[in-house]
Amino acid sequence: MPATSSRLRRPRRAVVGIIAALSTAALLSACSQGASSAGGGSGDSYTPAAKNTSANLTYAVWDQTQVAAIDANLKGFNAEYPNIKVTVSVIPWGDYWTKLQTEASSNSMPDLFWMNGPNFQLYASNGKIAPITGEVKAGAIDPKNYSSSLDDLYNYKGVQYGVPKDFDTIGMWVNKALFQEAGVALPSANWTWADFQSDALQISQKLKSKGIYGITAGMDGQTTYYPTIFQAGGYVISPDGKKSGYDTPETEAGLQFWTDLIKNGSSPNMKQLTETAGDQWFVSGKSAMFQGGSWARTEIGSSPIAKDVQVYPLPTGKVAANVIHGVSNVVAAGSKNLAAARALQVYLASRTAQQQQGDMGAVIPAFTGTQTAFANSMPGVNLQVFLDEVQIAKPFPVSKNTAAWNTLETNLLPDAFDGTKSVSAVGSDLATQMNAALAKEQ
Repeated sequence: MPATSSRLRRPRRAVVGIIAALSTAALLSACSQGASSAGGGSGDSYTPAAKNTSANLTYAVWDQTQVAAIDANLKGFNAEYPNIKVTVSVIPWGDYWTKLQTEASSNSMPDLFWMNGPNFQLYASNGKIAPITGEVKAGAIDPKNYSSSLDDLYNYKGVQYGVPKDFDTIGMWVNKALFQEAGVALPSANWTWADFQSDALQISQKLKSKGIYGITAGMDGQTTYYPTIFQAGGYVISPDGKKSGYDTPETEAGLQFWTDLIKNGSSPNMKQLTETAGDQWFVSGKSAMFQGGSWARTEIGSSPIAKDVQVYPLPTGKVAANVIHGVSNVVAAGSKNLAAARALQVYLASRTAQQQQGDMGAVIPAFTGTQTAFANSMPGVNLQVFLDEVQIAKPFPVSKNTAAWNTLETNLLPDAFDGTKSVSAVGSDLATQMNAALAKEQ
């Protein structure tokens, strides 16, 4: 992932920024030091903890802005379990995964902690997190309450481990004033790639003298090329996690979508985007469109252009598609307070707790039917788009060691985006190296 990515400035996102420098070998070594099995005492059965259970739990998270909502959740939890004390440990994103890896090696992990898609399989495959098989069978947690794409992110070899707590999808943020200034009609809800490309080029041409572009084509997987790869009918990684899709015509078409926008001047070039990230072009009024996540609401809503903003669904390519990611709550398999930790995990997965998270504006809660507060949080702006896109969203691409091939994307894709090499050549090289990395996971 590019060091200049806007994702580095939004530490709340699990999938954003530089993915932890974890290695399969490191965690395998940890397992040899007495780590619990993947079951962690959970097994296929679940009996709710007694209401008088006494325990001290640690709950590790990486976002200070969510602590107020978490504290509100814990008040509700303590009304049911007054003798379970929960200490919330906020570890900055830059240190979170390094600390977690160290704790995994010494079998001293937090009882409950946040997990993201890119790192999930590594911890699950090495027996570091407890499955929720028993909770699901007992009806304490119902996967049907969450998007299947979210659930799929936290399922490893047919076993469910994580309970989604929030999610994000991608939409097209539009500056209506710049469309009007350029004399370009606003998009329709069912626009296509061709419509989008035409709008972006027209705006760039008509407002060129003011240094304004139609779109910013930042090299960011989650917000840019992953959605277009899916819309072109391609894939990043095969469902079995064994093969890269970067050498397929469809996946290359998803990349070409963005390189063409840079080449014809619809977007700033890579040098410009390296100096100033895409979101900054948009909030400063220098880009008419920004393909960004639901998390951009806070930044855009507090910017000078907020009154001119609207959100539209992503334009449709060969198919309509989006990408979804969400953080999950997981229990450490080796927790010494397993029953209490599972009780907290179950409570945080409840409609009550999820509704509270949404109402307090912390995140888009994962529990279906609790997202109204988010949708209404910017009056006049159609944030419902981010909720509707869930229906066509595919899970964020991950594998057992996602970081290995994310690094390859970061190192190789810039040559395609800046025109140094063809998309086909870069895609072929990336696929070859990615397949080699994936083979080491098997």
